[in-house]
Amino acid sequence: MMKVLSTNVGRPQEYEWHGQRVTTAIFKNPVEGPVAVRTLNLAGDEQADLTVHGGADKAVYVYPHEHYAYWRLQLPDYPLTLGNFGENLTVEGVSEETICIGDQLQVGTALFTVTQPRSPCYKLGIRFSRDDMTKRFYDSRRFGFYMKVLGEGHLEAGATITVVDRDPNGVSLADVIRLYTGDSHDRALLGRAVRVNTLPEGWRTWLQDRLDGKSARN
Repeated sequence: MMKVLSTNVGRPQEYEWHGQRVTTAIFKNPVEGPVAVRTLNLAGDEQADLTVHGGADKAVYVYPHEHYAYWRLQLPDYPLTLGNFGENLTVEGVSEETICIGDQLQVGTALFTVTQPRSPCYKLGIRFSRDDMTKRFYDSRRFGFYMKVLGEGHLEAGATITVVDRDPNGVSLADVIRLYTGDSHDRALLGRAVRVNTLPEGWRTWLQDRLDGKSARN
């Protein structure tokens, strides 16, 4: 069964990182009880740098709890807690392999659509107090994903997650991650991916460049 294990929110705060003051909202804390789902975020949650975080296509960040077992092995001395990756929803029974871009998910009384994987961010280093954390996150391929709010409502820990509509292109989050990292150069997959309208324009433009042989990445 797919369900929410923890609902996590946080507001931007300043932290010192390598001698500079950095504002980030990656420090999320679990909350109890129903939480209102709004168009751009969960109640009580905000994003710091809106040029790379937040907005309609990144309203809610989701991270599978199953990935925590991997990170406990990777970081045995770090006290992992739910919400540690800055996710709004720590979920169970959900994976990047089985969820596709454009799938619609009902969580509590709110309706979402899956938009994109997370791109590794240097603020993970701040959260974990490790310079190598962004690279570790990239190398793990365990990115989690963002959702857009289609219908406002409420959700809470324990809420079931139901796939109410499947995108016909069948491009999984893991497919996009493999294209992004260069693990896959499948042209047929690239062609399907650029047709997924739910994938934000920046991603589709980059994938189209890959398809046209214009991108230098990998």
